[in-house]
Amino acid sequence: MEAFRQEVRDWLAANCPERMRTTGSEEETVWGGRNAEYPSEDAKQWLEAMGGKGWTCPTWPKEYGGGGLSHEENMILQSELARINARPALVSFGISMLGPVLLEYGNEEQKLEHLPKIVRGEIRWCQGYSEPGSGSDLASLQTRAMVDGDDYVINGQKVWTSYANYADWIFCLVRTNPDSPKHEGISFVLFDMSSPGVSTKPIKLISGASPFCETFFDDVRVPRANLVGKENEGWTIAKKLLQHERNMVAGMGTRGKTKNSANSMENQAKKYAGEIDGKIADASLRKDIAQHQMDGRAFALTLRRSADEAKTTSAPSPASSMFKYYGTEQNKKRFEILLGIMGSQSLGWEGDGFADRELNTTREWLRSKANSIEGGTSEVQLNIIAKRVLGLPD
Repeated sequence: MEAFRQEVRDWLAANCPERMRTTGSEEETVWGGRNAEYPSEDAKQWLEAMGGKGWTCPTWPKEYGGGGLSHEENMILQSELARINARPALVSFGISMLGPVLLEYGNEEQKLEHLPKIVRGEIRWCQGYSEPGSGSDLASLQTRAMVDGDDYVINGQKVWTSYANYADWIFCLVRTNPDSPKHEGISFVLFDMSSPGVSTKPIKLISGASPFCETFFDDVRVPRANLVGKENEGWTIAKKLLQHERNMVAGMGTRGKTKNSANSMENQAKKYAGEIDGKIADASLRKDIAQHQMDGRAFALTLRRSADEAKTTSAPSPASSMFKYYGTEQNKKRFEILLGIMGSQSLGWEGDGFADRELNTTREWLRSKANSIEGGTSEVQLNIIAKRVLGLPD
């Protein structure tokens, strides 16, 4: 493995631009897609290098564009990326949610069609799950897909569709048998967002951003070949994808600037609260930051151990609900501490009296509240834990 580590180091030294070895803002996130916009030429170069190597999806099979790395090799790759503070070359719902279920449930044609494009950042996906009357009770969804020859004709509405106005394709839950029990008449389909009859309307949030959309389907024709798995049996796929989504949200609980970053909690606390002998002057603040870092480290190790254990089974696990809930609270706590560090400078919304970073942190604090809703509310996660982990009665 040491030979592989050296190989990774040499490759990163040759292919990771210096600018990509610094902490980037949310606005510099690379989402890819057929209409991709890049914050810099370095960002584009970094995606092309990582995507070409298959290391945006390092453990996916090489025949589908992935890196084909073993679990141990991927751990080395991730540690070397962290060592040089490399930015993610690509952020993608295709990577974090759709790809894993396609690998498990998709047919060979679907895998060959979509997975390589996800790896290279050539396609941007959005998720069509929640509806105005079907949020926590997702299985009550009413978007209909009626068979018409070789097509489905889809009518209905989705809501809270993240970045639907920028997405190329959507993975979508539709009702294909309205007469079946609600969990049994659902199918999982894929289709192009440029299809006639698809429209989106961004939703402006309290933070001022509009990452979510209402999405409307009016007589949208979708080839039946785009069905993933079996018709009317999409709920199993839906649950598995939610598991991956919850793990993605849980990962927010391990985030934070590196200790050497100018924007780390420690350095920000020293800036606002002062320092004595190289330490944060406020003892209470030191305690809160140290506790949060210890919790984050323990959580990251627990996620890693769970990933190792998950290699032996493909069944959905209630552990994802535990991780989603804890990661949500950990991320919310991080921003609470950051606002406490900034004091009155966290109260700004606009104006010359506040730095851009201060204004962005306040908005990110507001955005973090949505972690307790997306991917299944915290209340739903606690119910799952109560029933499936603790075995409590309904």
